[in-house]
Amino acid sequence: MTELRTPPTPDSPPSADEARAEKQDEGNPIRVFILGALVALLGVAGGWPMLVVVLGVVVMIFLHELGHYLAAKWSGMKVTEFFIGFGPRIWSFRRGETEYGVKAIPAGAYVKIVGMNNLDENDPVDEDRTYRSKSYPKRMMVAVAGSTMHFFQAIVLLFVLFAFVGIPGGSLDPEKLPAWEIAAVSEDSAAEAAGLESGDEIDALDGAPVEEWSEFSEEIGSRAPGDEVSLTVERDGSSFDVPVTLGAREDNPDQAFLGIGPGGIPATVGPVDAVGSAVTGFVDQSRLTLEFLGSFFTPSGIADFAGKVADGEDDSVITQQPSGDGSSSSDEVTETPDEGRIISIVGAVQLGSNLTADGMLGFLVFFVAINITIGIVNLLPVLPLDGGHVVVGTYERIRELGRPRGERYHVDYTKLIPVVYTVIVLLGMLFVSTVFLDIVDPVT
Repeated sequence: MTELRTPPTPDSPPSADEARAEKQDEGNPIRVFILGALVALLGVAGGWPMLVVVLGVVVMIFLHELGHYLAAKWSGMKVTEFFIGFGPRIWSFRRGETEYGVKAIPAGAYVKIVGMNNLDENDPVDEDRTYRSKSYPKRMMVAVAGSTMHFFQAIVLLFVLFAFVGIPGGSLDPEKLPAWEIAAVSEDSAAEAAGLESGDEIDALDGAPVEEWSEFSEEIGSRAPGDEVSLTVERDGSSFDVPVTLGAREDNPDQAFLGIGPGGIPATVGPVDAVGSAVTGFVDQSRLTLEFLGSFFTPSGIADFAGKVADGEDDSVITQQPSGDGSSSSDEVTETPDEGRIISIVGAVQLGSNLTADGMLGFLVFFVAINITIGIVNLLPVLPLDGGHVVVGTYERIRELGRPRGERYHVDYTKLIPVVYTVIVLLGMLFVSTVFLDIVDPVT
């Protein structure tokens, strides 16, 4: 959100040389040309899906910082800069007291609010507009505004998915699949012998309507090998009955084997129901993200990731055959590729491009996941992340309890600088290692 360093006094007049340099930076045509050329090269080298994903990431980052900006403005704080990227300025313009623009290193964005901590020096006239001078609720609102924007984006995208695009199976829970079709048929299976094909929809089993995949799975699994069942199948708009003699599983001869795997049929719900589904889906995906992060940031999780980096690859593979008893698990499934693996921005763009190439569904699902993940990660209780500002602000508020009304307490950030640098180094190591792994073993 902001930088933990002492900025120059915003209102101090620049020298003539500084003014000329700033004027050149604001409209440097060479840097603008280079930026345009890089965007064009990205489109040519990575194709339109990669270009769309990169632009989507830029918009997502912009909205994150816009959340901080709007919250700060609403709270009466002074914002002097709003930039996408870091490093040398490529292009900028000034409106009022704020400079807006783009910088050369596309590693994020920032909003500079005056007086974030005791290390920030500013004009005494602006003291009542500093971050540190505002009430605890206003500071917290600014601190969490970025993650709030990510969560808002995720809910909006989920609403679009449920209301207009359609979720495969009509649910984000792959175990339910209330709307499904046959996605694969095992070789030499009862399903193949009966003539079932990928894309067939099974409407009934022995005359009883088939709904969720899990229910169909349990019913098939309760039969015995050699039993004959009648499946009502819909194919190309026509419905017909197919007699099937169930086989036996190789690993369990006493259990019936059909030999199909499910695939979700994209299904939509009405706009009203989509609101509830979007909120429920957001909660479920947030829970899964928290569980993943909790498992990763453990000694075993970090050791496993370090081993993958040291080996230069992810040894997990998947060998999946359609299930014979209708269960959602396959006959032989090991860990799916990249499961339990944190990816860098490089891997995220790769994955997002692959998903986007498959259509709007993949694009939206990717940005739902990345918004939830970034929103949660930004709230981790360590500086310089937004969650660190929440912790510091809360600690300051606790220290103010019992003091005379209006007497403020401010943390000495000089004592926190070693912690901040340690976190930055660790995050840098994680960034480099994830980029390395995403290059030598691209995500799938």
